[in-house]
Amino acid sequence: MTSPNPFAIDADTLSGMKPIRQVVLCLGSSLGDRQANLSGAIKALEDTPDLRVVDISSVYETSPVGGSEGDPDFLNVVVIADTAMQSRTLLERGIAIEDAFGRTREERNAPRTLDVDLIVVGNEELDSEDLTIPHPRAHERAFVLVPWLEIEPAGTIPGHGAIGDLLADLDTSGVVRRDDLELEH
Repeated sequence: MTSPNPFAIDADTLSGMKPIRQVVLCLGSSLGDRQANLSGAIKALEDTPDLRVVDISSVYETSPVGGSEGDPDFLNVVVIADTAMQSRTLLERGIAIEDAFGRTREERNAPRTLDVDLIVVGNEELDSEDLTIPHPRAHERAFVLVPWLEIEPAGTIPGHGAIGDLLADLDTSGVVRRDDLELEH
């Protein structure tokens, strides 16, 4: 939020406090006990200092994107949280959670026990060698946008627009809400 007064002082900056920003994460699992993997990842996020989970979408079963023929379907959820953490720290936490659930990184788009994708961090836009925010393909992935739209209809991806508008151009046939599945957390 920008003050209309150009001489306004940001009290958080002066006090050394970090601003709280909304972060959107997409969690996915296609190997092992997919439901338990997602529940465990949410618990790990809830146990993360300086991160408060605000909302969690329903569970969606989704066709894999970019993998090989016959790859297993994913279970996906979107998590919205408030945090004062820096983007790189969020990335490191996501990787640590993936590792705790046996994630291997031998082949791109391969089936995996857990995927923790950092989608947006406030209005931040960052493009470095190992971290791009917003997620570089989130705007074209129905498995991210459908669950996100469920819990935040007014959500936007910086540089791309409103998620509802982005979703209107995508095929959502491979994204099925699983009302029979609930995650423990």
